[in-house]
Amino acid sequence: MTDISASPAPSFSWPKLDRGPVIVALAMFVIGSVVIGQVVDLRQTVLFLIGGMLGATLYHASFGFTGGWRRLVVERRGAAVRAQMLMVAIAAIVFIPLLAGGSAFGRPLAGAVAPVGVSVLVGAAIFGLGMQLGGGCGSGTLFTVGGGSARMLVTLAAFIFGALLGTAHLPWWLAQPSLPSISLGTSLGAPLAVIVTLAGLAAVAGITVLIERRAHGGLERASKPKTSGLSRLLQGPWPLVGAAVLLALLNIATLLIAGHPWSITYGFGLWGAKIAQSVGVPVETWAFWAAPAQAQALSRSVLFDITSVMDFGILLGAALAAGLAGKFAPKADLPLRSALAAVIGGLLMGYGARLSFGCNIGALFSGIASGSLHGWVWFAAAFTGSFVGIALRPAFGLDGFKK
Repeated sequence: MTDISASPAPSFSWPKLDRGPVIVALAMFVIGSVVIGQVVDLRQTVLFLIGGMLGATLYHASFGFTGGWRRLVVERRGAAVRAQMLMVAIAAIVFIPLLAGGSAFGRPLAGAVAPVGVSVLVGAAIFGLGMQLGGGCGSGTLFTVGGGSARMLVTLAAFIFGALLGTAHLPWWLAQPSLPSISLGTSLGAPLAVIVTLAGLAAVAGITVLIERRAHGGLERASKPKTSGLSRLLQGPWPLVGAAVLLALLNIATLLIAGHPWSITYGFGLWGAKIAQSVGVPVETWAFWAAPAQAQALSRSVLFDITSVMDFGILLGAALAAGLAGKFAPKADLPLRSALAAVIGGLLMGYGARLSFGCNIGALFSGIASGSLHGWVWFAAAFTGSFVGIALRPAFGLDGFKK
């Protein structure tokens, strides 16, 4: 008869983690939630926490547009781009009918719809170029900074300055030839707009399939994860498809709670304006910041700005995810050419995002999901610019068209 009492007790092995970053990130979430709730309101706190979930998802799935686009161009692998199209599609199915209705649960809703003109074409193209030199897009910059990347901190600083510069020049760009804002939901009606949007997204995904099969004879299979269960939840990697679904749902939640979709780069321009103002630059006299909405944002705490609060959440969510995964390891060693690329890339992204009414999130993801024609134009122009950026990467000691 077996002596059960002599059998070793089952033990739970907690995944490897970086305790310091985890403790700091959790503390910041608690403190931030309390402060935001007191200074603003509970709704703003919820959006802060949604930002945290976005950051954790982006980090654990390594869900960035920059690397995904580069893999398609260089390696002819399109899984990341297909996941991006799935993400936009899920959001569009919900966004377009909701925006056609104009409100939900008594709250007015506004989509990410913008004019289509020279400013969008130029801005998106230089953004796409900049994201390949900087090493990340709008969301990618935030989650990699949160994960401890020193290089991306340089990119973020330049991104902020570029966004500020963009606000100074935006009136001139808006005076250039442009079509008005065009919403597919308004022009075609919600049902047909959803069908047209899904068809366009499916066409992009289908093109990536053709490219990949032609180059490799078949589609790449996802590697088998080394962890499972709780360990995988905490450490990653999370599957791209699962992350796409979660990011879409979180953007839908943002629309319902904030009244507008997820965006990122407006916060960078606001931070830059506040920094400039603190050192005596009269940004409040600039046409952009003199407008009523911008003037109010400039005069109040950044905690009242939804985009800024969600950006803070993304940074902390990524830091928490990196700590839980045991991968929070800032590195100060940064070659000069790589640092120069980070600066140039950040400046181009910040400037381009302001000219083109957003980045890969505010213009592409939220724009296309809102049924905005400018989202599709932004996508095409940014991908073209990204192709140029990939070609320029070797000049800065970065991998370019090499596999």
